[in-house]
Amino acid sequence: MNQYLAITSRGLENLLAEELEQLGASNIQVVHAGVRFKAEQATAYRCCLWVRTASRIIQVLSEFNVRDDMDLYLGATAINWPDYFGSDTRIIVDFNGTNREIRNSQYGAMKVKDAIVDRFTKADLRRPSIDRERPELRIHMRLSGEKGVLGLDMAGSGLHQRGYRSESGKAPLRETHAAALVMKSGWTAEKPMLDPMCGSGTLLIEAAMMAADIAPGIKRKRWGFESIKDFDKEAWLEIHAEAKVKARRGPSKVETKFFGREMDRRVLSIARDNAGRAGVKDLIDFEYGDATQLTAPEGFSEGTILCNPPYGERLGTTPELISLYTEFGNRLKLAFAGSTAAIYSSNNELLSCLRMRADKQFKLRNGALDCVLKSYLITAGGVKQVEGQEEGQLEEKQVAPDFANRLKKNITKLNKWAKKEGLECYRIYDADLPNYNAAIDKYKDYLVIQEYAAPKSVPEETARRRIMDILRATIQVTGVENNKVILKVRERQKGKSQYQKLSSAERHMTVNEYGVELKVNLYDYLDTGLFLDHRITRRKLGEMAQGKDFLNLFAYTGSATCHAACGGAKSTTTVDMSNTYLRWAQENMELNGKVGREHEFIQADCLQWLQEVDDTFDLIFIDPPTFSNSKRMNQSFDVQRDHIMLMENLKRMLRPNGQIVFSNNKRHFKMDFEKLEVLGLHAKNISDKTLPMDFGRNKQIHNCWIITHKED
Repeated sequence: MNQYLAITSRGLENLLAEELEQLGASNIQVVHAGVRFKAEQATAYRCCLWVRTASRIIQVLSEFNVRDDMDLYLGATAINWPDYFGSDTRIIVDFNGTNREIRNSQYGAMKVKDAIVDRFTKADLRRPSIDRERPELRIHMRLSGEKGVLGLDMAGSGLHQRGYRSESGKAPLRETHAAALVMKSGWTAEKPMLDPMCGSGTLLIEAAMMAADIAPGIKRKRWGFESIKDFDKEAWLEIHAEAKVKARRGPSKVETKFFGREMDRRVLSIARDNAGRAGVKDLIDFEYGDATQLTAPEGFSEGTILCNPPYGERLGTTPELISLYTEFGNRLKLAFAGSTAAIYSSNNELLSCLRMRADKQFKLRNGALDCVLKSYLITAGGVKQVEGQEEGQLEEKQVAPDFANRLKKNITKLNKWAKKEGLECYRIYDADLPNYNAAIDKYKDYLVIQEYAAPKSVPEETARRRIMDILRATIQVTGVENNKVILKVRERQKGKSQYQKLSSAERHMTVNEYGVELKVNLYDYLDTGLFLDHRITRRKLGEMAQGKDFLNLFAYTGSATCHAACGGAKSTTTVDMSNTYLRWAQENMELNGKVGREHEFIQADCLQWLQEVDDTFDLIFIDPPTFSNSKRMNQSFDVQRDHIMLMENLKRMLRPNGQIVFSNNKRHFKMDFEKLEVLGLHAKNISDKTLPMDFGRNKQIHNCWIITHKED
């Protein structure tokens, strides 16, 4: 008997051990991400051909301690490699793992390769060739701490490569992973199976192959063990021939029904082709279908629903996925009473949207993601039809009722106010309740939800659940389409947070603010291009700007410039460090028909520009960051520390009877009146007069001052 190591994903070790026992392996021992076993040669061949959850099977040649590269070389040299393969065999060394001395897997592979080649040359044999593209035999080295295992890869490439999948959909499951999910789903070969989001069909194909008794490795053209010197060709041909007969006869004996539904017609076509290559095309009914409109197929009764829906690793996809999981859960409860659902996901919060209680769960990583397969027994008692609504609709319990009730009250009050004011974008919720710490802004028929980072005292799982509740309740209360809800996470930033780009989707819309048209981008940046709390300040600037030369510093997207221009400013000068936002400002001006040489746009470090420019203005608006140490600025800036420095420069640029509107967002900002008086300037606090109704809860969201020359 030889010693073998079957490698698998963490969490599948016990499942793999059961498979190997059924295939005739002995001395089975579960280890980390694998199973050790002993087997006769023919049994090892059968395990390679039939095992469904192993990624590789290694014939172990040696185990030794590896403290450094010399130990590695000597351990590999101790094996008499010419006993296992000849000089004509094309080989490659796979090296997995590192330790304190061997920190690079490529270096480890090179040392093993050197040892193998040296063993051949010292025996006066021609060295075998290294072939990375088409190796006949793979040498496998596994290093864990100071323990090394070295052997021959019996398959020659990953056992997940069944040979039936030439194409796949987005984020496909490995075949070995899919087989494990089928085994743990509770499905048995007598039950029908449905995958309502089947993608390229891997889950259904693996299940159908099990039902038809088709060996997962039957399509493989070549095996690594065929290049080992003691290869028993006769035994292998007998094992393979037996499997071929089963694969040919098996599908005709299957009475189990398999159903796949998918919304992407291109991927659905791929699924049919994959099933054809696997030999199970006639067993699976693939059709176009939407999981949120799912109905039980004819012939499906008390079966197993198994699927791997999207996880929502990208935060922006979450609102759509909440709707998907919620509606999918509704459909399961309406149409599949008596059946079992097994849903695989990395997102427990999304699974909670199914509104079902799991009977069992099985933790299994998918690559780097911690995932779980949850099984649900669907009972008819959990279904309640909505009276007076169409068949197939459910009464959905209100999520987060405290939050939902507050949001309803806010909307009732603010919608009337906004309509009267002529506003298309405004805030409808501003962290009103401490457990629901978010801001919700309405832009026409879109909603932007900004989650404030939770305190460290709040567990991450609790914070995730709360934001999911906010999303779900907001969609319930407002009725806004889920694809028009945008979720962002706002954390404490250094400098202006709007300069952080989130994506490059470039999705814009135009909104109206007191008759001024402004472009906003709801998706691509943390901020949208419009600070809603400065709305009244902008309107006031428009009222003050008639016939004046206007300067806008730290201008962002130039919304204040637009109000000034629309208010009749003689000229405008817009200064910002970002070319991106200056172009945006120009587009905003063009939306309002304000183009011409009298409107100047300057890309510059505002602090440096202030110190160098000689121009003067009648009206200056400055809304600097609270703090900035941007590499693009020549100096750091703190608005509390440096506001007098700003005023020194601005006074020089301010014409007689001119006005400075100075705004900032620093909480507890204190104007230095003494130093301001020395400069000959007078400041009037107008913060309370520039606070919009929708920001009434947050009295300190910004400070706003009108600064003028001090009267003699």
